[in-house]
Amino acid sequence: MKKFSSFSGTVTMIQDYLVGSDEELKGCFKLMSLLRGDGSIVNFVISPTTYFLDRAMVSVGDRVTGFYDVNVPVILIYPPQYQALIIVKDNTYQNVKVDYFNSQLVSSDGQLQLNISSYTPILLQNDQPFTLNPANRNLLAVYGPTTFSIPAQTTPYKIIILC
Repeated sequence: MKKFSSFSGTVTMIQDYLVGSDEELKGCFKLMSLLRGDGSIVNFVISPTTYFLDRAMVSVGDRVTGFYDVNVPVILIYPPQYQALIIVKDNTYQNVKVDYFNSQLVSSDGQLQLNISSYTPILLQNDQPFTLNPANRNLLAVYGPTTFSIPAQTTPYKIIILC
């Protein structure tokens, strides 16, 4: 099972990343560096399967959050380098949570509960509708205000199923 973690920062570099010697893959992978306010740096490997929320175009200077699977082995180098699964361009009007949500739609860390309305779009990563129950799955929830309860509750703007 995937266990998601994230790193938020300002994009300081985007460059081609060579994977092996396969000519067909040339230019298909990117290396994106993020700098956080405390001076820490992380590199994300962006592959053709990395999901960009809302198909956002990201460039140097943008504030983004990269999500990765903490269970995937990483090489021991500095700065750390992770395989980006999801990239979200920061937006002051929305929050994003990527996590496993149980049968009650509570995140695995117990911090957020989703209250789905009949107007909440539930989509696959290719923007096609998802017609089953989203419970007991890895989800990307895009939401706004929450309650002050524990867990915080919200009606998400949209949910992306991470198959």
